[in-house]
Amino acid sequence: MKGLILSGGEGTRLRPITHTNAKQLVPIANKPILFYCIESIKNAGITDIGIVVGSTKDEIKAAVGNGSKWGIDITYIEQDAPRGLAHAVLISEDFLKDEQFVMYLGDNLIKGGINEFVDEFRRNGANSQILLARVANPQQFGVAELFKGRVIRLEEKPQKPKSDLALVGVYMFDQHIFKAVKNIAPSWRNELEITDAIQYLINHGYNIQSHIINGWWKDTGKLEDMLEANRIILDTLTTEIHGFVDDDSKIEFKVVIDNGAEVINSVIRGPAIIGGNTKIINSFVGPFTSVEHDVKIEDSEIEHSIVLEYSLIKGIKGRIVDSLIGKNVEVYASLLKPKAYRFMLGDSSKVGIL
Repeated sequence: MKGLILSGGEGTRLRPITHTNAKQLVPIANKPILFYCIESIKNAGITDIGIVVGSTKDEIKAAVGNGSKWGIDITYIEQDAPRGLAHAVLISEDFLKDEQFVMYLGDNLIKGGINEFVDEFRRNGANSQILLARVANPQQFGVAELFKGRVIRLEEKPQKPKSDLALVGVYMFDQHIFKAVKNIAPSWRNELEITDAIQYLINHGYNIQSHIINGWWKDTGKLEDMLEANRIILDTLTTEIHGFVDDDSKIEFKVVIDNGAEVINSVIRGPAIIGGNTKIINSFVGPFTSVEHDVKIEDSEIEHSIVLEYSLIKGIKGRIVDSLIGKNVEVYASLLKPKAYRFMLGDSSKVGIL
């Protein structure tokens, strides 16, 4: 069995961060989202994984490498433009050949992994199996209609959904999916939709099974979902202090402080993680905050946020909350006269002013 991770999306909902970063490499609890996907597939016993990449291919290749850090083999499959999930399957046929495979969308997080899902597919003899979760707002998802566990119909973002079972973004297939993809037409957005391919299999009598997860899952394509995923992962930490914490500082609840980090006259209230060589000075880092390596936070307060590497936060009088701060960002109190707000912001930026 092989694995296929789709990592070619452009992440428009996370701009401006994704103007310069692959959305699958934005960190959750200081680990790229894509790494959680790789580890989930590896833990299910699959060690031959293809990654479909697009315009951010160089960045993803640099971060993931050949897979040796996980003891797996990675093959990169280039997609010239976002043409749909089913198109990603089609261009991966030479890699996948006739083997069963799991397809995993690279910006999804699933608590507890996919071991049970994969094992069930190995046993049940189905041609495909889709992972589902119950949601409160099925109108915003692809929705499955079941009969005795078997999938009989899929509908994309229905106005009147026939169930509350949403497609999570993890699928199992055998080689018949290639025939399905080759026999569907592009959708209104000129993409080959995986839901259309699965519906083709259903209509032609193939066995499509379902697996409903009981734990949480997150599509991290939006800021609020990414922050919630960060919160959930941070809450699983146990305290590990490898950096320096002076006697005037307080470390409360579950906090990880990596090698080379320094905490001076500050309060770190977990769950939180502080990356290597980061300096926290005269500051408060509140719950559910991830701070990457080589960051400096001084005379400021922040909570429920993600701060990427090489950024500076200094002299901010109000508390920063619910924020995603990118690489090499400077947020500071200006001493220039006259007093005024001064910005240099990229495309699609969002700024909230007190």
